[in-house]
Amino acid sequence: MKKKLLWIGGFFIVLMAAFYFFLFAGTDYYKAKLPVLNYVQNFSFTDQNGKQLTQRNVEGKVYVAEYFFTTCKGICPKMNANMKTIYDQYKNEADFAIISHTCMPETDSVPLMKAYSKKMEAGSNWFFVTGNKDSLYKMARESYLLDNEKNNSLNIQDQFIHTQFFAVVDKEGRVRGVYDGLKKDELDKLSRDIKDLLRERKTPAVFNNSTFTNNPN
Repeated sequence: MKKKLLWIGGFFIVLMAAFYFFLFAGTDYYKAKLPVLNYVQNFSFTDQNGKQLTQRNVEGKVYVAEYFFTTCKGICPKMNANMKTIYDQYKNEADFAIISHTCMPETDSVPLMKAYSKKMEAGSNWFFVTGNKDSLYKMARESYLLDNEKNNSLNIQDQFIHTQFFAVVDKEGRVRGVYDGLKKDELDKLSRDIKDLLRERKTPAVFNNSTFTNNPN
């Protein structure tokens, strides 16, 4: 009798384990998630083809954001060489993109951005954007966390962002990581995190309530 009870108890333990495995199979709840650092604000810039680029163009995509300028002779060439390695790894992923923002819109015209994109052998999912300086800088600081937002109080004409950091944004428009674009270990982490975010689902596969949610709150 005792053996029978032990067998029944063991059976139910295995049954419950199997239930929870299949319950969460295909979801991300069993994985260690990247933190949500910020939410990307609405934006509208002009890409290298003279077309408007907004958040709708990258909706449902994982993308990397950076800031540079085309005539830079310092950190930008190295940054974008490193960005190119990231691009080459994921350029064939339908849900991946890169947005390279100019930090010198007063000189980086659409033709210059187009020439630079050709130099980088960028495809249709690597956008080089220009636009209003105030809007570009606000995005860097308040959305992507690539510069101190307190600098927004300065006269825009006196401001200059020159950062080597990249931000990765998930399919729901949330910043999930910031990485030093000049360090190999950080680039390796960025690559791994992109892979994980591409696999991450936007909404739970089974439940949609306050207990089982993909919301960071």
